[in-house]
Order: sequence, then structure tokens, then C-alpha cells
Amino acid sequence: MRRRRSAPGRSGGLRAPGRRRCAVSAPGAHTGDRAGTEPSRKEAVLTEAVPTEAALTETVPTEAVPTEAVLTEVVLAEAVLTETGYAGQDAASAPHRAGRTPGATPGTTPGDGETTGAGAGEGAEPRRLRFAALGDSLTEGLGDPAPGGGWRGWAALLAAAAGPHPDEPVEFVNLSRSGALAADVADEQLPAARRTRPHLVSVVVGGNDTLRDSFDIHRVAEALDRTIGALRAEGAVVLTACLPDPGRMLGLPSALARPLGRRMRAVNTVVHALSQRHEAVHVELSDHTWVADRRAWSVDRLHPSELGHRLLAREFHSALRARSIATGAPPSLELDGPAPSRAASAWWMATRGTRWIADRCTDLLPGLVALAALEWRHHLKGTGHLLEDRDRRATLAALTVVTRGPAPAHLPHPLPHPPADPLIADTPPSAATMAG
Repeated sequence: MRRRRSAPGRSGGLRAPGRRRCAVSAPGAHTGDRAGTEPSRKEAVLTEAVPTEAALTETVPTEAVPTEAVLTEVVLAEAVLTETGYAGQDAASAPHRAGRTPGATPGTTPGDGETTGAGAGEGAEPRRLRFAALGDSLTEGLGDPAPGGGWRGWAALLAAAAGPHPDEPVEFVNLSRSGALAADVADEQLPAARRTRPHLVSVVVGGNDTLRDSFDIHRVAEALDRTIGALRAEGAVVLTACLPDPGRMLGLPSALARPLGRRMRAVNTVVHALSQRHEAVHVELSDHTWVADRRAWSVDRLHPSELGHRLLAREFHSALRARSIATGAPPSLELDGPAPSRAASAWWMATRGTRWIADRCTDLLPGLVALAALEWRHHLKGTGHLLEDRDRRATLAALTVVTRGPAPAHLPHPLPHPPADPLIADTPPSAATMAG
């Protein structure tokens, strides 16, 4: 085996072999509470105990002397950093950090013209699936603290189980960012993702757009079309999802819930149409029963708890299995620790929640108040249907642009999606347990 020279500025030290969780913090990952973001693990709301499954990973004792496999692993890690443009940087400061499924054997990163797997000949290393996650705080993992600090989230959990076969490794980079809009994904995250030449990419975004006073479904549609289209044109499998109604999750008054619901439906309609046009792997999240289960959400009710992230990961895994992309066991529902109590949530609200709410009020409240005031005025005059018609026309016009065709006579029905994970589909919100 030929040893490669370490990338400039990087240490040539070797670490003993061992397994590690396939979880990487996104750029700007947080290690503690930050104003304007979501609660930590103790702040999540899971009021009922969740029975555990077998542990997702099991630590393997490390060896004292580096082996040839370790040298291979180091060379591969350096190759990934070089490919993503972060060779020579400290791993903790590189936003494109690669992870691998626990227990995966090192393999050759496939490049242009390479043959890997069965087609590479006897003794060939398995192909390495590259998975890039794009989006906002939902994909960044807020609400699901990583055991070692920062955030983990559904995308990292999915990466640990997304390989075509259990023994095939997955390279994972999380490029999502808290607060990102659809345009941010197209302008900033898409170019970074393309540099990694991913095989699988998740594009889940749009919730933040609906909360902004500047919401424009045309701009959202254009940004999503640009992102999904570019990735599909390069041969990547793209994961998409439509999101739950924020008014339903937050229990907002009707004057605010109605316009936010219309906006979310507009975004979901566009995502449906683009998923169909670009043949993406689409997951319908907006109508699952667990969406209304308080245990699946953090105390802010905007981001999933650890359980919620695990449920999301299982949904995406089910969709990938339907396409024969993932064939292994789905992500576990076993939590890393006891579910935070109602008292812990109340303590967060009393100690740090006030600051969080104040930041959210400065950031979003003015626009939301204006939106609710307009809705209320039309409601009093009995002209609420005018707002419905306006939003419907805007959505149809956006569909005309992104589908490159004449305006549809009516809004399309949701796309068919793969059969849901029975565990997820059959567990009612009021159930006391979610058995694995």
C-alpha cells in the first residue's frame, strides 16, 4: 500500500482505530445556549418515557498500535478534506466535515471514471456513498444535542443507516445553517455541496421563509428549482419533504395561523411539483400523526426533540428503502438518555426562555403582527376569501414558472409517497409508548 503525504498544514499523527458515530456538526454548530436559537437537550419536551431499542452503536476498543487500515483511514480523511477545499485546516474549524457509518470499513472514494464495488474486480473496496444535507435549523439538528457537543439531528442519524448495504460506508457533510432561507441554500449551500460531488443530497427548507415579512412564493420556487435542478443534473439523488403547518405546531391564534398555513401550503405545493419534475425522493411530513405529538418537539415547538429527529430519520430511511438506496435497519428510536421532564422545560423557560422569546420578538414579531392584522381586518369585513384567492393565484403563477408549462387549472394533489414506517404511521399521538 502506498502512503500519501499529509495535506499541507495538517498533522501527520495517527489515531487508533475505533468506531465513531456518523454525526457532524454543521457550520456554526453550537455547543451551548445561544440567543435566538433553540433549547438544549434538557429543554426538550418529552413528557412520557420512551422504551428503548438496542443501542444504535457500540464502541469498539481501540488498539495501541496503528495498523495499515488506520493508515488507509487517514489517507481517505485527508482526501475528503482536500476535495471539499478544507485541506490544511483544523478539523474542528472545517465546515464540511465527513462522517462515516459506525463499523464501516474504509473504502476508496469513487471519482470520475472509477470502478468500485462489484465492478472493480475481486477484493475491491466498497463504494463510498456521499451524502450532503442542505437546509435550515431543522436539518442542522437543533433540538437534538450530540453526545460530544453541538447538534446531531435527523440527517446525521440517517447517514448512519443510509448505506446501500450495512457494511458500506457513508461520507456525510452537513451544510445546513440555522435561519437559512431557500435563497440561502441556492446561493451558499448548493455550491459547497457540488464541490463534494455527492451521490445523495437532502434539500429541506422553506419554513423560515413563511415566517418572514418578505415572503414571496416566486422567489422560494425559483431558489428551490435552481437547487434541486442543479443537483439532479449532476446525477445526485435528491431528498425533499413538505413540512408541517407552523400554526398547528405552535397552537397560534387563527388570525396568524391562517396566513402562515396558506404560506406553508404554497411552499409544499411547489416542493411537490419540483419533486415530481426532477424525480426526487419525496417524503410527506405534514400529515403524520406524530407531528401533533408534543413529545416529538422541543420546548420552543419549532424544532424536533431528539425523538422527533429520530422519527424524521426513519421517515427518510423508509423513502430510501422504497428506492432500494438504503437496505439496512432504520435509525433507532432509543434515546441517548432519559426524556427531559416537564419541570426541566419549565426551568428553561424561566431561566433562558425569556431571552429567547425577546430575540424572536425582535426578529419575527413585527412582520407576524402585520400579517395577523391584515387577516383580522379582512375577517371583520367578510373578505377573507380575497386573501385566499390572492395566495392561490401567486402559487399557480410560481408553478407555471418552475414547471416550464401553462398555468394549471388547479393546485396539484400531493405526490404519492412510499409506504410509511408502520411504527410511525400506526402510533397515535396519545400513545404512552413508541415501541421499537
